[in-house]
Amino acid sequence: MSDGQWSPSAGTGQIVVSGLTKQYKNVRAVDDLSFTVEPGRVTGFLGPNGAGKTTTLRMLLNLVTPTAGTATIAGHRYADLADPLRSVGAVLEASSAHKGRTGINHLRVICAAAGLPAQRADEALALVGLTPAAKRKFKGYSLGMKQRLGIAAAMLGNPQVLILDEPANGLDPEGIRWMRGFLKGLAAEGRTVLVSSHLLSEMQLLADDVVIIAAGKLVRQGPVDQVIGSMAHGGRVRVRTPQAEELTAALREQSATVDTDAHGALLVTGVDAPTVGRVALAAKVELHELATERPDLEGVFLELTAGKAEIR
Repeated sequence: MSDGQWSPSAGTGQIVVSGLTKQYKNVRAVDDLSFTVEPGRVTGFLGPNGAGKTTTLRMLLNLVTPTAGTATIAGHRYADLADPLRSVGAVLEASSAHKGRTGINHLRVICAAAGLPAQRADEALALVGLTPAAKRKFKGYSLGMKQRLGIAAAMLGNPQVLILDEPANGLDPEGIRWMRGFLKGLAAEGRTVLVSSHLLSEMQLLADDVVIIAAGKLVRQGPVDQVIGSMAHGGRVRVRTPQAEELTAALREQSATVDTDAHGALLVTGVDAPTVGRVALAAKVELHELATERPDLEGVFLELTAGKAEIR
């Protein structure tokens, strides 16, 4: 807030997951997982269905006991934090509340239980844009409003660390844009923001770093641009030509891989666009389009996790 009381508290908010494992009878939900989440950045936590994301977050918050390994926040287990509400805010599902209670009263009950000033409830509602709905009963809230109320509850203690599981679920495009700006703003204040999501295009806009897991294992971690740029093919070249057969034959002589999309364009990997242009010139092939298609986060994610989605 403008008066400074919402600035993050002192101390590091680094999250460290080390060798984390969770075994459920014959299913290993999380398998020797290690990664770090740094303060001052938004980290996207990504994986296909059944990858172990929610189980990992629940172990991080001491809601599930690990079979092996550790998960710490600022060097401590969540259960060992002196004042967890003031250190960590978490939303693992849309906010739940008594259906007859208003949004503001729901937050005031939490404040009373946590020993926080009642005015924090009003401030938190304003922070997430729910002040106009403060006196509406919870049963009349949309899913998107419930998501915002959950985030307001997580922010009551002015935490250094925010952990959110699918926070954009139920939000309309305007709400998603608001969420992006809100979380980026928290990270800019030096807070640690860990966000699990299936909205990969939104993650590419929101996240500074990503942690990608599949079948309980880490498959890639790093800044978004580096993860996207790390793919071996580095993108593909899209070509449109009336002489597709001639160009395909010439490119394959250069060890390029050539496929055709539904619209008849050639999709070339293994060589870059200038090489395609030189090959076309040498073969006297007319080009109508020549463009490099860079991989995006969704494409990289699907390639890294191909065949690893499981239903657990």
